Amino acid sequence: MKKYLVVSLIFILCSCNTSAQKRNTEKKETFPVSKTEATWKKELSQEQYYVLREEGTERPFSSPLNKNYKKGTYHCAACNIALFKSEHKFDSGTGWPSFDREIEGNVAYGSDSKLGYVRDEEHCANCGGHLGHVFNDGPKETTGKRHCINGVALKFVPAE
Repeated sequence: MKKYLVVSLIFILCSCNTSAQKRNTEKKETFPVSKTEATWKKELSQEQYYVLREEGTERPFSSPLNKNYKKGTYHCAACNIALFKSEHKFDSGTGWPSFDREIEGNVAYGSDSKLGYVRDEEHCANCGGHLGHVFNDGPKETTGKRHCINGVALKFVPAE
């Protein structure tokens, strides 16, 4: 009986398919702007590539766009599509540029569980570049959303 329990336990432990053991066999999403990784590496700075293509995060308070209060539009640094308007930007105190809403249709969403819990990830709907995450702790008087965006993923275009 003991042998049966030990063998059964070993079998169960060895056959568990944890997320660390799973291979990424999902088909990659396609976007209107699609380039090879080599091309992205040539066109983007090292930090932009890390954030936009490798889903990294810039250091908080490191982006000059965090405290930018000029009127204009924030575009994707990789493909130049407009993502956020300056009138929807607010100071969240987190160290990253924050917006209470996106330009509808230009930002896409997915799930990110790299930290051990699920977050709503944002990426450019045009090129797939990682932008940041959206949280439900934004201004209650508007949307209640906080789009927490890596400044290096953005390019500011001043209003004329």
